Amino acid sequence: MHAAWRFAERAGEVVPGSPLADRFGSFGPGSCIGFPPATLLNVHAVHLGRDVLVGRQATLAAGYGEGDHRLGDRALVLGDGCVLGAGTTITAHERIELGAHVYAGQGVFITDASHGYQDPDTPIGRQFGRHEPVVVGAGTWLGHGAVVLPGARIGRNVVVAAGAVVRGTVPDHAVVAGNPARVVRRLEPGLGWVSQGGDVRPLAPFADPV
Repeated sequence: MHAAWRFAERAGEVVPGSPLADRFGSFGPGSCIGFPPATLLNVHAVHLGRDVLVGRQATLAAGYGEGDHRLGDRALVLGDGCVLGAGTTITAHERIELGAHVYAGQGVFITDASHGYQDPDTPIGRQFGRHEPVVVGAGTWLGHGAVVLPGARIGRNVVVAAGAVVRGTVPDHAVVAGNPARVVRRLEPGLGWVSQGGDVRPLAPFADPV
């Protein structure tokens, strides 16, 4: 039974040259989407760079439904070397871009759209809010269960703590945590990692300067 499931997993993976991969806007060499995925929607507007790894039960969705004519041709872009953990969900309607080597733990959620609530007589699920593009800078780590909301602009080499809820702008080389996410530590030239309370942690001797 286990051997049969492993065979099904390998056979069901989306890899370059497979029929589903050919439907993507682009699907870089060495990239792979694990089997089974949760949802892959309007993949003509989804672009994967080289060596992108997407775990099982992940969702990569563009638009509100199959054939959404309002979509641009690059609604969701994953840079080279991105790794998305199992159960990650990314839903793009305007533009979501992850830079190279962004790593996401399991169950991360990223979206560029939310629901409105202005009309008290209309179900919230039928009230669509504004679309606000999302950017996650190269080298960033999104911890388990982190949520990235519309309009977020996360800098390079940022650590987003597990369960953090991010909106707004996060500077490069920062650690953010909480709901709403706040900067709890930043890399300061000549000092190392400085916490908001003034604690300083020098750079480890083996750390590469970035």
